Amino acid sequence: MKKSLLAVAVLGAFAGAASAQSSVTLFGVVDLSANSIDNGGKTVKSLQSNQLNSNRLGFRGTEDLGGGLLAGFWLEMGMNNDTGVAGGSNSLAAPASGTSLFNRRSTVSLTNRMGEIRLGRDYTPSFWNTVFFDTYGSNGLGQFNNLVNTTLGSTSGTYARANNTIGYFLPSGLGGIYGQAQVAAGESVSGQKYMGGRLGYAAGPFDVAVGYGKTKTSSDDLLVYNVGGSFNFGFAKVFGLYNIVELGSTKLKTYGISGSMPMGQGEFKAGYTATDGQGNKVAGVMNPDNARQWSVQYIYNLSKRTALYTGYASVDNDGAANYQVLGNGYSAAGKKSSGYNFGVRHSF
Repeated sequence: MKKSLLAVAVLGAFAGAASAQSSVTLFGVVDLSANSIDNGGKTVKSLQSNQLNSNRLGFRGTEDLGGGLLAGFWLEMGMNNDTGVAGGSNSLAAPASGTSLFNRRSTVSLTNRMGEIRLGRDYTPSFWNTVFFDTYGSNGLGQFNNLVNTTLGSTSGTYARANNTIGYFLPSGLGGIYGQAQVAAGESVSGQKYMGGRLGYAAGPFDVAVGYGKTKTSSDDLLVYNVGGSFNFGFAKVFGLYNIVELGSTKLKTYGISGSMPMGQGEFKAGYTATDGQGNKVAGVMNPDNARQWSVQYIYNLSKRTALYTGYASVDNDGAANYQVLGNGYSAAGKKSSGYNFGVRHSF
């Protein structure tokens, strides 16, 4: 009995020492909504994940190595809780495609006063502006990225995330300046070799940043440029974003303005986005990719972790454009796509 108590005491001492130097956190989001979507006159009702925030389950941790040096890891998977599916595509061909458990992020890092070095599957810096400078982030019926063709027909799979990355992040305390640079090894796979960066300045209610990315494809390089900004007036926050995706002579320009306004325990959001295709022809018609989107959303916070929400969005397509507020298996080419939803989100 005494030996057992001694063993427990020794293990407790080691556990205490470990917890003083390192920490591991379990986190996640569960988001599910009921949606009614009409694409080109075909209406489908369904349950969908990720319509307020992206579903995720993750583990992250840090260890203090002394002298201001920290080691860290981040493992994060996506989830579709309407069907119970975890993980997802990593933009690679079979058999690797769809077998990625931690498809959202899988990184290890070292950080000190000079900044952070991060390795693994991660978000691309050219993607972040389309998240931070749109009131919807990258989720829901009215998101900016609904009107962005992320590949222009190429084999690129690096618009949002890239595999095999090495990234560097500037340290904090630079007078409001922030930024990052990233390269990704293609490993002889077309559309996987990437390089890009992001540089911004934030002070008080003001935030602005520029981003750039280049992906090597089997034809031309796929280029992404963007600039975004936001200003918090207190009673409302306004966002502006301009994004260009370019492949050879084909170019897609998308711009958007959006905003949010707190209303007691709730929040009202609205946005307008337009896209303009240049340099490509379909059936002899120039610029078939033009489209316009407008949207509204209301969120009611039951607590800091749980919220109810509802929203509506509509896209008007020109020519052969086929942008949709949410896919439902039917084409909206040259037609209207619209829909509404009601959902609940819980984070932990």
